This record gives sequence, structure tokens and C-alpha cells, in this order.
Amino acid sequence: MSAMRSPAEVVDVSVASAETKAAGSFVKLAILGFLAGAFMGFVGQGSTMASFNLLADPDTYGLGRLVAGTVFPVGLILVVIAGGELFTGNTLMVTAALKRRITWARLLRNWGIVYLFNFFGALTIALLMMASGLFDSGDALFGAVTVKVAAGKTSLSFGAALASGILCNWLVCLGVWMAYATDSLAAKCLAIFFPVWLFVTSGFEHSIANMYYLCSGFLAKARYGDEAAAIGVSEEALAGLDVAGIVGNLVPVTLGNIIGGCLFVGIAYAVAQNKLRRG
Repeated sequence: MSAMRSPAEVVDVSVASAETKAAGSFVKLAILGFLAGAFMGFVGQGSTMASFNLLADPDTYGLGRLVAGTVFPVGLILVVIAGGELFTGNTLMVTAALKRRITWARLLRNWGIVYLFNFFGALTIALLMMASGLFDSGDALFGAVTVKVAAGKTSLSFGAALASGILCNWLVCLGVWMAYATDSLAAKCLAIFFPVWLFVTSGFEHSIANMYYLCSGFLAKARYGDEAAAIGVSEEALAGLDVAGIVGNLVPVTLGNIIGGCLFVGIAYAVAQNKLRRG
């Protein structure tokens, strides 16, 4: 057996995976969705902890993104290896729906349950981080940067958030897609690492990661708002970090993530490999 599957074989593996996901019970999808959301929360806080000193200074911001990017791939590795249902990766299920191997109703059911419980998982990590006191790290600079990151996201226009969401999930789904090409644990980790590193370094928008970033920033604003203002967060940006701002970011980013994963990975490769015939 070949150590690596061909692109055409990867389409078949993706479709088979989608069939399994579509058949999942509510309880299974809820638990695995919660875990995947928590994994995104873990890497959200971990990547910020690793880079907050750099992110706070415009002169080292790019380096901070690079450092954050080295930590963040752990989240998708946990989802793929340990097991989890992540909404952004599940956009690849569109290929199975187009081939009529799963129904559109089953696709939307999976997306809805997983998205909701991804949120609960990410929110749980945000709440636990607030309770941990770790945002006080670095003379509260960690907390200030947490607020700054969230305020930056809620300040994005609809179009900018949509475009950034497309770019993000194009790369994330490429990581999942390449992981389907091998059964080797090490190869899967490497396949995931580089696209995710690239999306985080680039600063693209990931809807499930944003659930953690936005919730943690919203929760931290009351305690670390002054510190955030000291590192350049405007009063307008702080005011925009509210529930409406969170929804205003998640809607376009989620739509962008759907477009990026569905169109530029799942559908693109299925069409290229002539795999959209039924059966």
C-alpha cells in the first residue's frame, strides 16, 4: 500500500468521513463539538501567552504572529488525532452532499450542532481563563493583549471579515485534506502544522477560534480595559467589543469559512478529480 493517497483517493476518504459525521448522534456530535471548541480555546490562550509581549508592540507585531502560529496548529492536531467535531473542517462535508452520499438536511444538522457546541467549548475555556488569573501575567499585559485582539476583530468591516474568513478556512481545510492523504500519525501532524501556521501568522479569521478570542476579550474588558487603552486600543474599539460586536464578527467570518472550505477545497478538488458523479 502506498504511504500516501493520491488526490483522487483523498476525495473518497473525505466523502467517507462525511458519511460518518452525518450519521453521528446528537450526543456524540455535542460532546465532540464541545471538545473541539475547547481545543481551539486552549490554543487561543496558549498562542497569546507565547506572544503577548510581541503583539503589544507594533515593531514586533509580525514576529508575534509568527510565534503564535507555531503554537496554534496543536488545536487542529488534537481535533484530528484525539477526536473532535470542528465546524470549519466539517465544511468539507459539502462534497458528500453534492454526490448525494449524505442529505443536505444531515449536513446542516451536523453543522448546526457542532457550531453550537464549539461555542460552548470555547466559552468554557474563556471562563476558566478568567477564573485562573492568568490574564494578570506580564503585569496584566496578557489581559490587555487579550482585549486588544478581540477589539481588533470586532472592529473589522463585514467585507474584511468575510474575506479573511475565506482565506483562513481555505488553509485550515487544506490541512485537514492533506491529513486525509496518510495514515501516519507524524505525517498527519506535519500536514496540519504548516497551513495552520500560515493562517495564524497571516492573521486570518477563524470562526471557532474567534469564539474564544471574542468571549475572553469581552470578559476581560472590564478588568483590563485601562491596560488595553495603554497599548493603543481606542475608546471606540473598546465600546465595540460587546455582544453585537461579537455577532457582527462571527456572522461574516463564519460565512467566509464556509466559502473557503466548501468552494476552494472540497468542491475544487472534487471537480478537478472528476469525483462529483453520483455514487
